[in-house]
Amino acid sequence: MSAPLALTMGDPAGIGGEIAVAAWRAGAPAFFAIDDPARLAALGAPVAEIDHPAQAAALFPHALPVLPERLPKPPRPGAPDPANAASVVASITRAVALTQAGDAAAVVTNPINKQALYEGAGFAFPGHTEFLAHLGGIERAVMLLAGPQLRVVPVTIHVSLAEAARSLSGAAITATIRILAAALRRDFALPAPRIAVAGLNPHAGEGGAMGREEIEIIAPALDALRAEGIDVRGPLPADTMFHAAARARYDAAVCMYHDQALIPIKTLDFDRGVNVTLGLPFIRTSPDHGTAYDIAGQGVASPVSLIEALRLAASMAQARAR
Repeated sequence: MSAPLALTMGDPAGIGGEIAVAAWRAGAPAFFAIDDPARLAALGAPVAEIDHPAQAAALFPHALPVLPERLPKPPRPGAPDPANAASVVASITRAVALTQAGDAAAVVTNPINKQALYEGAGFAFPGHTEFLAHLGGIERAVMLLAGPQLRVVPVTIHVSLAEAARSLSGAAITATIRILAAALRRDFALPAPRIAVAGLNPHAGEGGAMGREEIEIIAPALDALRAEGIDVRGPLPADTMFHAAARARYDAAVCMYHDQALIPIKTLDFDRGVNVTLGLPFIRTSPDHGTAYDIAGQGVASPVSLIEALRLAASMAQARAR
């Protein structure tokens, strides 16, 4: 990886600044923050303002490189302020532009507060992922949660369980798995990825006795993917997919709804999970937690998930370069 990683500001009232400083102190892969230098310096970091990402690598061993994105108002921990929303959005936009130009190796995002962005910046997207897809000019992005012991993708994400069942389709399953398989080959250096796919119902429908989605939706989608040469296994009962011996038989698991995917990975290793957006024309990772307003400013926030996000972004960039 020749270029440094671009770390976004996140909500300045949250823990993003604290964990950025802690990640720098812990010797994370070289990154520069697109942030307000004054607020990071106030957190105790030696800060070096830069004009271009190319300056970051030489400075990183001695100071935290910061490409300035100044805040109109000093942030107060735990109190999101719409007045700073435009700077938060600009930090994301600049990180994407620099990465697409090749000046940064990947985008690593700190957590945001969507309500503050709605109120202060006219933010028109449900969240980070949709905004990044817009910036990347794509219609569909896929959320991968990656940890040391498991990679998992939900087909449906932030909808009710009833809506997840109603909206599940073969087209959504095949599109998700195609994006996942391509990313595993390109960004995770897995030339022949093995993908396990969960059923929707208990016991994967028990042959239709507990639901027919496996027969009518999931299995035909997997047959189509196998015909394309993608190694997919399933639909499998979700309750037997995540023990150690089962995990050894695949490289990533695809689940039908949010909690079916996120419960196992957060149970296995809550602190080291990383959120990865697949399908973008650039690499994006993020710590798998929120703004943590309840502990912001107390100096107790763990940087572990951010460090893992930085490490994974660097590894993905190296794999993509190869």
